[in-house]
Amino acid sequence: MLGELSGVAKIFIITGRTDMRKSFDGLMAIIRDTYQLDPYANALYLFCGRDSRKLKALHYDKDGFVLYQKRLDENGRFQWPRNASEARLLTRQEFRWLMEGLAIDQPKAIRPSKEKKDF
Repeated sequence: MLGELSGVAKIFIITGRTDMRKSFDGLMAIIRDTYQLDPYANALYLFCGRDSRKLKALHYDKDGFVLYQKRLDENGRFQWPRNASEARLLTRQEFRWLMEGLAIDQPKAIRPSKEKKDF
């Protein structure tokens, strides 16, 4: 996983493709100018490149920005949403799924019953 992030209030995934050559200032500009979000907020912003092997995460940590990067080996790919370019809020569970190589849109394991039964 990406270091100590237990104090992060929100996790945003920037869907679509991001130019992974961007660093602190370029990613901050995307957060601020494209999505009108505050890069200084207590949030983690996730970005992924074209080949889905690299992930960057930007976080403001009290006195400066931290840029995390993860690259998967061999044939590993992140299950990154590509259908639209948006800033989507993730739950902690969705973040764990993403880091484990799963899609963030998982079907529910237990589905509610449609009919009531009398026993």
